[in-house]
Amino acid sequence: QGGPAGMATATQTQPWFKKYSPEESVSSTSQCKSSLARSIRAKLLEDYPNLEEVIDELLPKKQPTVVAKCQNHIQLLLGPDGEVLFFQQRDSCWLPTLRLVHRFPSIGATWRVDKGAVKHILGGANIFGGGFIHETADMSTHLEPGKPVIIMAEGRRHACCVGIVKKSPDEIRENPKGVGVENTHYLNDGLWSSPTVD
Repeated sequence: QGGPAGMATATQTQPWFKKYSPEESVSSTSQCKSSLARSIRAKLLEDYPNLEEVIDELLPKKQPTVVAKCQNHIQLLLGPDGEVLFFQQRDSCWLPTLRLVHRFPSIGATWRVDKGAVKHILGGANIFGGGFIHETADMSTHLEPGKPVIIMAEGRRHACCVGIVKKSPDEIRENPKGVGVENTHYLNDGLWSSPTVD
């Protein structure tokens, strides 16, 4: 059963950080072996080439790379001060937190939704294709399914969501029904409210 455009349906996956709190959700933190740290760094630069200029500031080479493990197979990549910088679930791509995106707005690829989709996004709903085909929306950056995307909204200066592409722009234009982007982290969710791990 499909709900109204932009809304969740019965198949909606639980938003990753809707009920997140570091005290309850984080089970352990550990330093990565240097080989894993190098591979995380390489993956980040592959998905976010614009990070090149700031990656040493975010993840200094002389300091250990720390990952926190959470419920639902989620991992958090922490900066030296315990700030969550990126996150992933199982083998998904690493996704930047919105606080990082707001600091470095050109960090990654962006799509824009029409303003009607915003209230649903901020409630944790996945983003349906219809939110991207409005005349004020924009998917001019081609992204394949599985790639990270930063979601901007009509009339807003800052990104409101970070997600994973489920359908390419061509697939969305051809058939806007169904989920276009999985909403993984949105403004005022648990990760936004608790941006660090002690």
